[in-house]
Amino acid sequence: MIHGLRGVPSQRRIAEGVKQEAVGILSREEYEGFGPTLASEYLSKRHKIDASRETVRKWMMEARLWRAGQQKVEPIHLWRPRRSRLGEMVQWDTSEHAWLAVGPKLYLIAMIDDATSQVLARFVESDSTEANMSVLELWLQRYGRPLSFYTDKAGLFKTAEKRRRDEPGVDQDPVELPPTQIGRALRELNIAWMGAHSPQAKGRIERFFETAQDRLVKCMHAEGVQTLPQANAYLEKEFLPWWEQTRTVTPANSDDAHRPLEKQHDLAAILSQVESRTVKSDYTIQFERKIYAIQRADSSTGLRGAAVRVEKRRDGSLAIRFRDHYLRYELCEPARAAKPVPTTTPVRSRKGPNPGGKSGWMKGFLDKRGPSIDQAIAISNAHS
Repeated sequence: MIHGLRGVPSQRRIAEGVKQEAVGILSREEYEGFGPTLASEYLSKRHKIDASRETVRKWMMEARLWRAGQQKVEPIHLWRPRRSRLGEMVQWDTSEHAWLAVGPKLYLIAMIDDATSQVLARFVESDSTEANMSVLELWLQRYGRPLSFYTDKAGLFKTAEKRRRDEPGVDQDPVELPPTQIGRALRELNIAWMGAHSPQAKGRIERFFETAQDRLVKCMHAEGVQTLPQANAYLEKEFLPWWEQTRTVTPANSDDAHRPLEKQHDLAAILSQVESRTVKSDYTIQFERKIYAIQRADSSTGLRGAAVRVEKRRDGSLAIRFRDHYLRYELCEPARAAKPVPTTTPVRSRKGPNPGGKSGWMKGFLDKRGPSIDQAIAISNAHS
């Protein structure tokens, strides 16, 4: 038996004109590289064309705008289970990528919670200590202090002893070096630091970067993002909310492991460049080739010859702390070198018919003939 509607177009079929319109839209340069999922979202959001992902996939394959790639056979990898609570461990890393088609080179600093995949990220112009501390401050203010951070072993997080392979004693345990500025800040905040031995070990942050390098780059190109403020605005208002809705999970334990910031946690002081200086006998210190004098009102017993904490903060200000209180200071201007007074030797005036001229007393002296040797001997004998 044959159904009577066989060969008759379905009443729910999308009109041919809508299909051609959608294919024409996806053929534009701004949608180059879009996959079926992202293309169907943009057709619905920007052009009011509602079509499922599979329908858009068929349209794009017929128009040769997209081709299904062969799936790569990944090596077997034992997945590490997620942490059970929010804030137990937060992965932290930076991605260097061509984020903008036109505009400055940017870096994406991101933090992702291991238990829930919640992400906080910001675009910056350089992967510096100051930029990473700014992102760390955002996490601390929004969620609190996590139990630990999980990063790679870059120089921002760990100071490694440099050794040559052929150097004697290279097989011995490395010498413990002073912490980096970020390592010191984490210690003062009582946050543990763990270093990953490979990129695969911090897989959650790596997969976030893979998604961002694909979807985020295409979306920002389609929206015409060309500057750092525009990139951060799109990241905060569009991409991260989408990630929150589609990629985060519920933790196994509903308790939050974050700890609140306490009174002694002054983020402006902790998240700064901290150095130690010794107070000289004249109550001055030297920092970055400048001399600072501590005001007399803050001079106290034990200050001279003691070590003080110098904080160069991210807003450009400088703070000097001795024990538990800050000292007032002033910049000492270098003494200006006195200009040498020119000394002139007085010229002695010559008396006579030739004042100030060259003496001529030897003029013609060599023209006179001297006595012979016999005459000279006779003259000498006569005077002896």
